[in-house]
Amino acid sequence: MRIALALLALGCGSVPLAAALRPDDCLAGRRGESRTEARCYSLVQDGSKRTLRVYVPPGHATPLPVVLVLHGGGGTGGGMEWLTRRGFNRLADRDGAVVVYPDGIEHGWNDGRSANRSAAAAAVDDLAFLRALPRALAALHPVDSARVYVTGISNGGMMSYRLACDAAEVFAAAAPVAANMAVELAPACHPARAVPLLIMDGVEDPIMPWKGGTIRVLWMARGTVLSAEDSAARWLALDHCGALEPQPPIEAEPADGTAALPRLARCADDSEVRLYEIRGGGHTWPRGEPYLGAWIVGHVSHALDANETIWAFFRQHALH
Repeated sequence: MRIALALLALGCGSVPLAAALRPDDCLAGRRGESRTEARCYSLVQDGSKRTLRVYVPPGHATPLPVVLVLHGGGGTGGGMEWLTRRGFNRLADRDGAVVVYPDGIEHGWNDGRSANRSAAAAAVDDLAFLRALPRALAALHPVDSARVYVTGISNGGMMSYRLACDAAEVFAAAAPVAANMAVELAPACHPARAVPLLIMDGVEDPIMPWKGGTIRVLWMARGTVLSAEDSAARWLALDHCGALEPQPPIEAEPADGTAALPRLARCADDSEVRLYEIRGGGHTWPRGEPYLGAWIVGHVSHALDANETIWAFFRQHALH
């Protein structure tokens, strides 16, 4: 999704480099600024400054679970906070959680596609950065290391797959949205444990093909992915699951031309796989901001609240 999402990006300013998580300043005047609430921080990972936003709700007993929310290609952490309408912040206020909106180098993530990044950005170890964030956060606020989760949209959703594959000892569950598994990542994915996974994809997504194939951002090809159903099937095999069983459909009220068709499979070690087929949905976050025109990214479904659905899924799982 490396397109004009920079219009809604919120970056962070510069401070002296340090190994620990430090407060940072955020650039002003960007779209959505007045709607963001998380505070900016920075740290140094492998010699590079990395920035992120962190939302810590007041008044909750500690330690708290952690939710990483990853932006799509061309976006930023601040933009992702805006795109999700600060929904995870409100859930953190209600139930207690630390919500983290990291920034990718050059507005993207190394998610397993060789076609996705520039040569410079491809050298960045996003896996190490995101794997290390819960430890860095623990110095800022007590966190529950058994309840660390990751979700994201598009490129951020595909990075969620990679973290589930390669950092299963850190992330208790993952929830990619508008994202399928990269063809290059699938054969190399061997998680150290059965990782619960929730997939939420739009059938009418014009960028991330529901049926698999080439990711296309306008005229640009951005690598190839499995279909949504094959992505789920790959995870069923990895987690030693039963079959995906249809659940009651969810219709939008009032009707918006979309519906959510959930399917659920129970797996080994109390894991599970969920696939939400969003009929009529596009390359969007259900009940999120319509960040670009529907002719570019498709329609936003209101059949379900992605924030609530993902958080309810996460709360059922923890590292043993």
